[in-house]
Amino acid sequence: MNAISSSRDGAGSREILPAGARFWVADKFRETLAQHGWTSLDAVFACESGRDLAKPNLDRFRRRLQLDVQPRGSRPVRLFLKRYDRPPWLAQMRNWLLHHHRRSYARMEGETAETLAACGIPTPRVVACGEQWGLLFERRSFLITEEIPDSEALERRLPPCFDEAAPAGRAARRAFLRRLGAFIGRFHDTGFRHRDLYLSHIFCSRDGTFSLIDLARASRPVRQRRFQVKDIAQLHFSAPATRVSRTDRLRFYLAYAGRHRLGPSDKVFLRRVVRKGVRMARHSARHGTRIPFLGD
Repeated sequence: MNAISSSRDGAGSREILPAGARFWVADKFRETLAQHGWTSLDAVFACESGRDLAKPNLDRFRRRLQLDVQPRGSRPVRLFLKRYDRPPWLAQMRNWLLHHHRRSYARMEGETAETLAACGIPTPRVVACGEQWGLLFERRSFLITEEIPDSEALERRLPPCFDEAAPAGRAARRAFLRRLGAFIGRFHDTGFRHRDLYLSHIFCSRDGTFSLIDLARASRPVRQRRFQVKDIAQLHFSAPATRVSRTDRLRFYLAYAGRHRLGPSDKVFLRRVVRKGVRMARHSARHGTRIPFLGD
């Protein structure tokens, strides 16, 4: 990983790691992690001081924590820790096939974040990453990332222009949709597909900069079109019907595709998106979860 180096503790001595293990820390956060004792795989996996970000559908081998730290001489920083403990070997093999190489869960996401950032797609900054392997399969790994400053998920906060009927509000909404569509288009131009591209995973800063988070499933799949449809369908599904109209969705797509009007191939693509959205709605209805694009 380009921005990460092997870890040393505050006194400068090298950590003794278990066999088959690696541990990296970004230089900026080396002292901060050492202050909290997070200088080894064992220490990171023993950490319970943060806020547990458990979700009902989270795999048992995954654990997420929110860590609030105070670097010396700097403002408070919020970090997010993801831990993977003995992932099932079948899940690991699927992950390797999808990403075209053998990597731990944590390192895969960290490398994806760095690759996208280098392509001009803002992502969370990688703070630290570690992994431990058995003979062939990953035993455990972790990834720590920094919170994107002054940003919030579009699921939690769409701009006020989506509630304004005045001409100025409509103009601002169109401009926002054009920027969002162009951003997702640039992301897909990198060859990556997010595979979890809901509004909860797109952040917007106060100055209007978009960022992508939760890149654990993002990859450059062989079946590009299939996962392109899935990404756009997930955006369509998560956009609330009460605030995002059909015309808004069309404007977003035109900006995404770089078109002024729909062509035959666009209509075929959008029909696939709508069908995928309907299947997602049926699945959500069976599990009693919200269906935002239907107003639920």
